[in-house]
Amino acid sequence: MPSDEHDAPAFSLGFGEAPAHFESASQKARVWTEHWVLASLFCPNCGADRFDKFENNRPAADFFCPRCCEEYELKSQKGRFGAKVVDGAYGSMRDRIAARNNPNLILLNYDLASHGVTDVFVVPRHFFVADIIEERKPLALTARRAGWVGCNILIDRIPAAGRIALVRDRQQLPRKTVLDAWQDTLFLRDQALESRGWLIEVMKAVEDIGRLEFTLADVYGFEDRIAARYPNNRSIRPKIRQQLQVLRDQGYLEFCRRGVYRLRTS
Repeated sequence: MPSDEHDAPAFSLGFGEAPAHFESASQKARVWTEHWVLASLFCPNCGADRFDKFENNRPAADFFCPRCCEEYELKSQKGRFGAKVVDGAYGSMRDRIAARNNPNLILLNYDLASHGVTDVFVVPRHFFVADIIEERKPLALTARRAGWVGCNILIDRIPAAGRIALVRDRQQLPRKTVLDAWQDTLFLRDQALESRGWLIEVMKAVEDIGRLEFTLADVYGFEDRIAARYPNNRSIRPKIRQQLQVLRDQGYLEFCRRGVYRLRTS
């Protein structure tokens, strides 16, 4: 990767002129945010300086990187996202998470008063596993799409390592910080879907301990929560130890001494 990509100049957080052919604020915001991504955002996977846009009404993905071909879906709204993000059809999403071209998710917050972006973070596609997809109730029989079943993405089940900030509170993060954070978890792509789910659960448990250095007993404290995710597994503690070993071997954790680990920070 060329060194100048690490030191690229800051991008603008402001939107351009309002699109004249849209009257509603939501339509204008959709066009503004899409144009902003095309004009300002870089690819967090390879560092390329621009995205290209897929044709309109394509399901799932909105943008792709012309260099590395990573695909991205954009979700934008006023104010911060909560624990859940509404997405498309449940069945399609369940099929997508196993596909190699499952898009990464861009979550963008904007402020209409300041006419610009306030927060942007990206969830890499390797954090999309079955446990973070929630099935919604079918639409009522009186609805235009009666019986259609949508889904929610459970953002609060994704570890912080899987929510990579590019802009936080109107402050851009250094490009190298973003690229390094992306690289830190790419090892998950080499794991089968179920194995990724286990690793992500243990990563989330480690994060929720709230300390850089922790013990095996600390992680066992989340045994009930993990068991609830995997009710058919009767060997939760051995499975936890196995995941910690994988995370250690991948450099995500450091082994300090018997039963003691440390979360790697650089």
